[in-house]
Amino acid sequence: MVVVDTHCHASTCWFEPVEILLDQMTRNGVDKAALIQIRGQYDNTYVLECVHRFPGRFSAVVIVDTSRPDAPAQLERWVKQGAEGIRLNPSDHSPGRDKLAIWRKAVELGVPVSSGGTLEEFASAEFESIIKEFPSLNIVIEHLGGIGRQYLNARKGTQPTLDGYKKVLALAQYPNTYMKVPGLGEFCPRPQPMIQPAPFTEIPGLIEMALEAFGPQRLMWGSDFPPVANREGYRNALNLPRQMVDYGGEENRDWVFGGTAATLWKFPE
Repeated sequence: MVVVDTHCHASTCWFEPVEILLDQMTRNGVDKAALIQIRGQYDNTYVLECVHRFPGRFSAVVIVDTSRPDAPAQLERWVKQGAEGIRLNPSDHSPGRDKLAIWRKAVELGVPVSSGGTLEEFASAEFESIIKEFPSLNIVIEHLGGIGRQYLNARKGTQPTLDGYKKVLALAQYPNTYMKVPGLGEFCPRPQPMIQPAPFTEIPGLIEMALEAFGPQRLMWGSDFPPVANREGYRNALNLPRQMVDYGGEENRDWVFGGTAATLWKFPE
């Protein structure tokens, strides 16, 4: 089985360079990774250099400044240089008459959107209207739709409401929607004191809910490297959800941890 990490960041000016990611991938049997550009960074030169320096290992998902009228042209330029996706916020719009020009350009170029936002943004009617407007555009909802932040910020002994999360999961009715599955530390608070071998004992069934809604062929694992180092760490972000979540069989698990990603990104040799 090919293991693919669909949510990694690499940079020379913030976080870590790609060599640190490659070391983690090699140590943990991860074959390929999607490099997701950092928010607010519009120079995608480095992530594309990584794709070319390490053929077959990476795919680049770029960001453009959507407030600029030439953003669609910028996206096309990056795609010609090897980008295989664009990262957009659910509320991203283009200036001028066509407010959805950047989304429309992604359709024209045939590249998927990796969408990062808050639970409220994903659950909004505005985001659903974009999904319906472009049925041929594959849109990947990052970080379990943003539900993890509510669990991490919840007061001890309280349970966040799942109303917003259920609205996001309802977007699975549109076949062009996908969702990223994170490590458990993205929604399970860090125990104090630490326990071993697995730090999490009470695990909300958020991944199981996503599996029921989207099915394994529209879910994909993403580590969130390197911010994950401040949570459970890369190895645990891979192994704990792979071992402690019931995917309904090995074939389904293989889709989540590699198969689905391979249908969206080519990871050019």
